[in-house]
Amino acid sequence: MRYRRLGTREVPVLSFGSWNTWDRMAFDEAVAMIARAAELGCAFFDVAHYDMGPHAENSRTDLIFGKAVREAGLARQDWLYCGKLWLWDYPGTGFARQLATSLERVGVDRADMVVVGDYFAGLDVERVVTDVAEQIAEGRFGTWGVNNWRFADVRAAIDIARRRDLVPPTFAQLKYGLARRSMAEGACYASLFESGELALQASDVFEGGLLVGNLHPGRKIGADVGGIRQRIVAAWPRVRRVARELDASPAQLGIAFCLANPATANVLVGASRLAQLEENAGAVALLDRVGAERIRELTGELWLDRDVAADGTW
Repeated sequence: MRYRRLGTREVPVLSFGSWNTWDRMAFDEAVAMIARAAELGCAFFDVAHYDMGPHAENSRTDLIFGKAVREAGLARQDWLYCGKLWLWDYPGTGFARQLATSLERVGVDRADMVVVGDYFAGLDVERVVTDVAEQIAEGRFGTWGVNNWRFADVRAAIDIARRRDLVPPTFAQLKYGLARRSMAEGACYASLFESGELALQASDVFEGGLLVGNLHPGRKIGADVGGIRQRIVAAWPRVRRVARELDASPAQLGIAFCLANPATANVLVGASRLAQLEENAGAVALLDRVGAERIRELTGELWLDRDVAADGTW
């Protein structure tokens, strides 16, 4: 497994999300998945408590993960935990309370990093930076990132933190993949990636399964930013053809595309079967074999959100 820098940590390029993940498989399969991830060197888990705003789902995915990681026999130092702080009821439900709940549900005393999201306009950026800094000072995590924030507020958060000698956000978790590139590759965020101020954490890379051929997911999937989902469905045959041309699976192609961007530190996937994990891990070899330039050349026509605001003002 390859590693790249995400904030202050070296992380595996292949990592795991938790939304609709651990609660979609039998418990023994979850245990096996976590154990195998550790063997492959990709034991990085983005684990959130989904019970706020549009995610008020009473989901047990974080509880299942916490039990499974213990059953898999992993010591805490053997895996990386990226938590999430929600802005939906913030500051009504403050970060200290949210984090205490999340840590308790997973069964640990600290995270390695957190993502602050989901974003909404009118955010009190200085208060967020201050409250995050308080949690860092308490030793609950070491670095943080943002989730699909508008560029102006990310820029402000970095500047406020530097001015006040606090920890700035060091990565951005963005919707990024074969079809959605405008925000991650547009001039706004690209400037932060190129300067090294932020790293990119790619999420929703398969568009809820559409880009790997599951055209009727049958479950809640991520937001359709820009209303391009039907175009993504229509692009599936092209994705399949390119993958076949490269003697790869569509999932490997999607992950390798993200990693072809040097700004990408890691890619979050939602594997729910052990075979999917093994398949996804092959994306690293695909990138090595084919090269970033060739992958981007073959997938250029799949960029479908060119008309979506690159600064996040959607």
